[in-house]
Amino acid sequence: MARNIQSLERAAAMLRLLAGGERRLGLSDIASSLGLAKGTAHGILRTLQQEGFVEQDDTSGRYQLGAELLRLGTTYLDVHELRARALVWTDDLARSSGESVYLGVLHQQGVLIVHHVFRPDDSRQVLEIGAMQPLHSTALGKVLSAYDPVAHSEALEADRKPFTDRTVCEPADFEHLLDLTRARGYAADVEETWEGVASVAAPIHDRRRMPVGAVGITGAVERLCRGGELRPDLIAAVRDCARAVSRDLGAQRF
Repeated sequence: MARNIQSLERAAAMLRLLAGGERRLGLSDIASSLGLAKGTAHGILRTLQQEGFVEQDDTSGRYQLGAELLRLGTTYLDVHELRARALVWTDDLARSSGESVYLGVLHQQGVLIVHHVFRPDDSRQVLEIGAMQPLHSTALGKVLSAYDPVAHSEALEADRKPFTDRTVCEPADFEHLLDLTRARGYAADVEETWEGVASVAAPIHDRRRMPVGAVGITGAVERLCRGGELRPDLIAAVRDCARAVSRDLGAQRF
C-alpha cells in the first residue's frame, strides 16, 4: 500500500485548522495545535503562502486562509450551482429533442462534462459525466471558445488535431467558426469529432454576463440534420434551454 506524503498531510491539517477558527492564528498557535516544531510549521506555511492558500497579516504576523483557496472553492460551488440550475431544463431538452444532453465547462484545455442526460429511449448508453471533450471540434468546445477568453486562448494554443476530414484545425478557419458562433448564438459539430455524429450547443451565462458553461445535444447525423443542415427546431430547443438556465443563474435579457 502506498504511503501518504507527510508534508501534504500536515499542510492539509493547517488549512483545516485555519478554516475552523474565527480568528487569525500565530505560528506558535499552529505549531502547538498540530504538534509540530516551529521551523517545520513555518516552512509549510511559507509554501502555502507562496501558492496563495494562506495569507499573513503584515501587522500581527498571524495567518489566515488565502484568496486562492477561496477561488478554488468558489469554482467548485459555481459548477455545482450550474448543474443544479440546469437539471430540470436539461431533462426537458432531452424529452423534447429525443437526444442525449450534455452540460460542459472549461477544464484543463478541454470541456469537462458535468451533467449528462440519456437519450429517452431503451438503447444501451454510457454515463459520460467526468469525460473530457476537445475545445476545437465539439459544439460545446466551440461555444466556450467563442464566449470565454480563457477558453479561446487555450483552444488556439492547443494542438488542434484532426479527428475526421471535417475537423477545422487552421487558426484563421477556426477564428471564422468562432465569429460565426457568436453571430448566431450557437455552435455546430457535424462529423467534426466523430463520424456519423452531430451536435449543437449554446452558451450559458451568469448574473455577471460571464460565460460559465455550455449545453448541447448530441446524436446521429440522420436524426439531427435535414438536407445536410442541423434541424432548426433542435437549434431553437438548445438555445431556449441555455437561456432558461442563464435566467435561473441571474443573467438578464435572456
